[in-house]
Order: sequence, then structure tokens, then C-alpha cells
Amino acid sequence: MSEFYEIRIYRVFDFEKQNQLEAWMKNALMPALGRLGIKNVGVFQNQGDPNDHSEFMVIPFQSLEQFSEMNIKLAADEIFAEASKEWFGQDMKDPVYTRIDSWLTEAFDSIPKMEMPVDVAAPDRIYELRLYESHNMDSARRKVAMFDDGETQLMRDVKLGPVFFGRTLAGPDCPNLIYLLGAENEAAHKEHWKAFLAAPKWAAIKDLPEYANTVSKIQNWYLKPTDFSQL
Repeated sequence: MSEFYEIRIYRVFDFEKQNQLEAWMKNALMPALGRLGIKNVGVFQNQGDPNDHSEFMVIPFQSLEQFSEMNIKLAADEIFAEASKEWFGQDMKDPVYTRIDSWLTEAFDSIPKMEMPVDVAAPDRIYELRLYESHNMDSARRKVAMFDDGETQLMRDVKLGPVFFGRTLAGPDCPNLIYLLGAENEAAHKEHWKAFLAAPKWAAIKDLPEYANTVSKIQNWYLKPTDFSQL
């Protein structure tokens, strides 16, 4: 059975507010998700843009039911409510974050469960979050098929460190897919990309006609895990 992933971006524009958000996540939200049986939650800062104080979050779910019940169960969690008392009392005119961008995705057949390619104790580990937009539903379907037909495995083979791949069910910029790569450090990540682009297998599949015109725009973010991230 495939997993589902919610990817969130908390839009924050102030370093102090970023610290407030991280404190709430670390002390209230993450423990509460753990009590719900949700694990391997990733929380990251935007390493690629020091002026962006947004927080990135990846939450894995075993089912759509677990996703749909999360907020209801959080609201009934008295420990979470007590730990969030100050957070919920923040001034409406001075919020910590402006909005939350959210994508709900379903795992690909080629990687139905989250993988952990990087030791979470590695101090310099880095992640890259990538979003591929397509111009219509069929092109999005064909791009997913391209990954399932060999691109995902090639990424494993060259140590690019795929963590998850998800086709977006709901969220901004649809249709699209989102995936996360991990490496022990930035230099290693660059070398893994070089190996991928130089691989004969990539040369063999990238220009196949059935995969032509599948991606209209790429967005990517280089992410640094917080000290409480589980990825």
C-alpha cells in the first residue's frame, strides 16, 4: 500500500518569528504527531535563500484516513493544547506566519514507502525538494510513468538519495509531482547529480517520445534540517 505525504511551507518573513515557529513545532506539534503514530516527519529551513525564513515540513501518512483525522485528533489532544496555549494566543494582527502552502501527494509505484538514504545523525546532510509542473493531466501522468519505468531506480543507483516521490492530489500549481532527495553533504549531492546526468541509462530514456513535453516548469529548494527533524 502506498503512503501519502503532505508537504507544507509555512510562509515566515522574520527570523524571530521563525524561531517561535520552530519552538512550537519542536515542543508541541512534533510530539503530538508522534502520539498519533506519525513518524519520519521532516522539518527544514530554506538553505538556498538566507533571506527566506519559511519552514518546510514533510508529513508521511499511511492512509488518507490518517491524514483526514489528524487535525481532529490534534484538537482532542490535551497535552498538545497545553503545549500550544501561548502559540494559540498569538496576536491576530501580528501572526508568526502569513499562510501555509500545502500539497497532498500519493507515493509512486516505484517508491511506495519513504526511504531513508541519509543517516539522520549526519551533521551536514542536505535535502533537495523538487516540484515538476506539467501543462495537462496526461503530461503529468507520463512524467510519473517515466520515473516508475526507470528514472527512480537510476536515482537510487547513482546515490542521489530519493526519499519520496509523490503525485499531487491537491495543492498549488497543479498538475504536478513533488519529490525529495537527500545526501550526506552539499558536495556529495552535486556529485550524485553529475553521475545521474552522465549515466547511459538517463541518455537512453530522457528523449524517448512517450516522455516528451511532460514538464513545463521546475521549482526546487535546497533544505537544511532543523535539529529536531526526523529526516
